[in-house]
Amino acid sequence: MGASNVTAGKPKTSGAIFWAPYSSTLDLPETTTESLASAFKNLGYVSDDGLTNSNSPENEDIKAWGGDTVLSVQKSKDDTFKLTLIEILDINVMKAVYGSDNVSQDSTTNQITITANSDDAEYGVWVIDMILKGGVAKRIVIPDAKITEVGDIVYSDSDAVGYEITLTCVPDASGNTHYEYIL
Repeated sequence: MGASNVTAGKPKTSGAIFWAPYSSTLDLPETTTESLASAFKNLGYVSDDGLTNSNSPENEDIKAWGGDTVLSVQKSKDDTFKLTLIEILDINVMKAVYGSDNVSQDSTTNQITITANSDDAEYGVWVIDMILKGGVAKRIVIPDAKITEVGDIVYSDSDAVGYEITLTCVPDASGNTHYEYIL
């Protein structure tokens, strides 16, 4: 107990955000040191806002006649992650945001084409690597999530263009929405 247990999270210098299109056969890492499968793509820099995980239950209180709370029932427990990807010229970032089928690159000219449409967002597997105080590694593995919100994309000469995304996690076969490993 004490100040030695207080920490901050910084991205690993080799990359912090990795994404792969969802596949039930993709081997998920179960340690902080395990190498990622080749399907995972490094999505590069994230804005200095970092990563925000919202993982709070929503409850409804049941009251008895007279006003006493006699039961609290959990109605939902959304698990979301919010971050801003700022390497928007990386084709893997574009595929993660717009969907793999909506982004292509011409092999001759290297022109990238994005097709923005109302197709349902693609589910993916996400891995977030960070370093805590004292060189302690932390890895968050999200086995199944999709982007459910993209913030406004602002083009200005005073700030980096970014994709502010919200990932909504869905339970895996074991009923878990994400895993955290610390070493």
